[in-house]
Amino acid sequence: MKLFYKPGACSLATHITLNEIAAAYEIDSVDTDAGKTSAGIDFKTINPKGYVPALQLASGEVLTEGAAILQYLADNHPERGLAPKAGTVARARLQEYLNFTSSELHKAFTPFFTASATTQDKEKAAKNVAAKLSYLETLFSDGRAYLLGAEFSVADAYLFVVCNWSNFVGIDLMGWPSLAAFVERTSQRPSAQAAMKAEGLI
Repeated sequence: MKLFYKPGACSLATHITLNEIAAAYEIDSVDTDAGKTSAGIDFKTINPKGYVPALQLASGEVLTEGAAILQYLADNHPERGLAPKAGTVARARLQEYLNFTSSELHKAFTPFFTASATTQDKEKAAKNVAAKLSYLETLFSDGRAYLLGAEFSVADAYLFVVCNWSNFVGIDLMGWPSLAAFVERTSQRPSAQAAMKAEGLI
């Protein structure tokens, strides 16, 4: 497999998951502004949408959209316990958290990474992000280690990556101590450490 990624972007969740399942894979960084991979390939020939992640399978088929890729990897390595069985309430919860991270929290950060965003746009975004973080704080304040309880899942990989963006936009997660503890705990997983080192983040 080959993962097309941008350092620190949401594709980091796929990178972490590939390490969790001990997959054999390659990585190729993408300059999404230039639309080129580090190997000089026009990225839109790989993913016409032009953004990461994209995961090229051994068959040559390419999967896109982080939440779909994460579930595919988890389902193909059930022994790793990264996703509950399909059709269960626990699986629906996993999808609930993946969807929240994607459609609510991830999107809330967008103005911070948009060149045309004004100071007012970013101030509004900070309030929006804070509201999402407060919801997450209520989840983790019951003492759970991860979103589904004691066990790490692909939803945690995605949530960790997006919450970690707070460090780059001036939002102090210590205002949400239970969530901050989750981020720190996840950052210390060998899978996360290896992925962040490979992407030049640590």
